[in-house]
Amino acid sequence: MTINRGKFILLLFVCFLFIVAVYTFWDNNRIKVVSEDIFIDGLPAEFEGYKILQITDIHDKEFGKDQRRLLNVVNSLEYDAVVFTGDMLDEYSDSPDYENFYALIEGMENKDAALYVSGNSDTANYEINDNGGSVKHEFIQGMEERGVKLLESVYTVDKGSSRLHLTDFELSYMQEELSVAEGRYQLREVYEKYDKVHLKQLMEEFSHIESESDSDILIGLTHYPVVDSLIDRLDEDPQYNLMDYDLILAGHYHGGQFRFPFYGAVFIPEPMYEKSGLFPPQDRVKGLWEHRGVQQYVSTGLGSSGPVPLLRFRFINTPEINFLTLRNKED
Repeated sequence: MTINRGKFILLLFVCFLFIVAVYTFWDNNRIKVVSEDIFIDGLPAEFEGYKILQITDIHDKEFGKDQRRLLNVVNSLEYDAVVFTGDMLDEYSDSPDYENFYALIEGMENKDAALYVSGNSDTANYEINDNGGSVKHEFIQGMEERGVKLLESVYTVDKGSSRLHLTDFELSYMQEELSVAEGRYQLREVYEKYDKVHLKQLMEEFSHIESESDSDILIGLTHYPVVDSLIDRLDEDPQYNLMDYDLILAGHYHGGQFRFPFYGAVFIPEPMYEKSGLFPPQDRVKGLWEHRGVQQYVSTGLGSSGPVPLLRFRFINTPEINFLTLRNKED
């Protein structure tokens, strides 16, 4: 009787694992649209209802042949701008494949305002040519040929007398001496993307924003979420210039990649937290939050990554794209 009971329990356990595996496979290959209204103080009437589609952290994942299933979802949405916030490629691939990302952007019907900032899994934006000069990487060139623009500094949308600026957040507060915020190892990668002359030119573009109208809207794009302590430092340290951002859009965390019922994410790749991202604050893993008047939205993205191939999946964490609508915040 004991043996039969043991076999029965084992059978139940095996069935449970099978159900979990089937669900996880199915869940990793579907796409949900997460909609969010972002309320901004003083949003000009011209930008009321302005819609931004955020796509991030694909990690070379394929959603059907030529991204057909993903394109069906994307092309069903009506948006004003689409932003790609990094990690389109797989950092663990010996030969990065551009085709899955290229298939996506080739099939997108609306690329009127399509912008990209790179992540840690992507190629460098620039490479050195045979003459020692700096040229855009072939991946970036191919992307731009297909209608998506590398956001290097500022992209401005004009509507009537109002303007909305989309910026590369990390470039916006850099200094000419190229100092690096302590503890934020990712920032070093940003400095390495540009030679000093090019970087200085990009930084000069930001100086014009500060003299613009106070009614202008400023949205920063970055792959890496900006933790509270970094915002504190940028706001308090006079050597930096934390501009009056209305919103920051980021990715990178994957929502923790593995999420557990009644708890959430156990780990996110964030070296600026005390335990390097282990047991992170759950209200800083994904979605919308605000610190020191700066709103930030972090997407869980579409793909997964990791050095162990068998662990490159998401658990209770459906791939998502984000449909963000700007609204005027009424007093």
